[in-house]
Amino acid sequence: MGNPKHIALLGSTGSIGRSSLEVIARLPDRFRVRYLTAHRNIDLLARQIRHFRPRAVVVHEQESASLIRTLIDGNTDVLVGEEGLCEVVTRDDVDTVLSSLVGFAGLRPTYAAVEAGKDIALANKETLVVGGAIIMPKARERGVRILPVDSEHSAILQCLQGEDLDSVARLTLTASGGPFRERNATELAAVTKEEALNHPTWRMGQKITVDSATLMNKGLEVIEAFWLFGLPPEKIEVVIHPQSIIHSMVEFVDGSMKAQLGIPDMKIPIQYALTYPERLPAPYARVDFSTLGEMTFFQPDTEKFRCLPLAYEALRAGGSAPTVLNAANEVAVSMFLEERIPLTAIPDVIQNALASHRSTPAPTLDDLVRIDRDTRESVLQQHIVPG
Repeated sequence: MGNPKHIALLGSTGSIGRSSLEVIARLPDRFRVRYLTAHRNIDLLARQIRHFRPRAVVVHEQESASLIRTLIDGNTDVLVGEEGLCEVVTRDDVDTVLSSLVGFAGLRPTYAAVEAGKDIALANKETLVVGGAIIMPKARERGVRILPVDSEHSAILQCLQGEDLDSVARLTLTASGGPFRERNATELAAVTKEEALNHPTWRMGQKITVDSATLMNKGLEVIEAFWLFGLPPEKIEVVIHPQSIIHSMVEFVDGSMKAQLGIPDMKIPIQYALTYPERLPAPYARVDFSTLGEMTFFQPDTEKFRCLPLAYEALRAGGSAPTVLNAANEVAVSMFLEERIPLTAIPDVIQNALASHRSTPAPTLDDLVRIDRDTRESVLQQHIVPG
């Protein structure tokens, strides 16, 4: 079995982070937590520190750093901000970086980890949405494995085991359809924050839950699949599957298909990413087909859920367009959660940002940071509420 893997877990207090620690705690002979990072949930981070005894933690700001130092003993170093994130992921005592940061914040730390030759278990899809053209070549150069934690991409990875990528005709990402699949456009305009955060299948953070309600999450996953598996946009499709039992499918040139199935529980793809290519026994629930009843499938309504075609548009445009898509979406989701705009305005914000952007064909990392910042500032300036 060898020595345990040493893990740096970015975003340990979020939904994926908490599930990851459950997986790690169940396999103490396989994994050691070396570093944890959190944004503002300092009480939970303190409990995690007392349980897992990491060598250091990273928090978002100095105020949080001062607070966490009062809650723990002096055996755990406390670092701050993006600089701290990039430092811990490059340390010699890290084997694998599990990134479950939210949004654009994951880009620089993930790139730093790849440069340092660390394997990546990736739950932060925005990193590849924005920086796939930089991250993937660097990973190949450094011999780094990027293993997806998203259930859909984990499913595709599993379906492709032992297969020649040239024999793949199509990837099909499944989507639950979110809570508003059957609502009309008028009803969508009146959706409340509380309704949007009540996902029918998954328990997730606020940002990804809203993205699921608009189908932007699936759009981001299409772009992520493009970078992970190297198929063109026309060979990556989305189908609505409300039961969330089939996590994704692969069709081959001979017409046969593979699908990966399982109970919707993120601990399963997390464990697969951490133990890949091994499979270890796990106590998670199993699919009982005798009680499942049915599995249904629908085409997504791209007129009602416009974020999905906008993601395809940005992917085909390439260059810096996905960065603008992501930045505009992150700001728009925040404005919706602050009840400043309706849910149906989110695609309007994104479309306007894409339309006004002059794309940079081959952006550098610094270009991406600048374009992300400029897009956010532009969107916010257009939605300033008069005092």
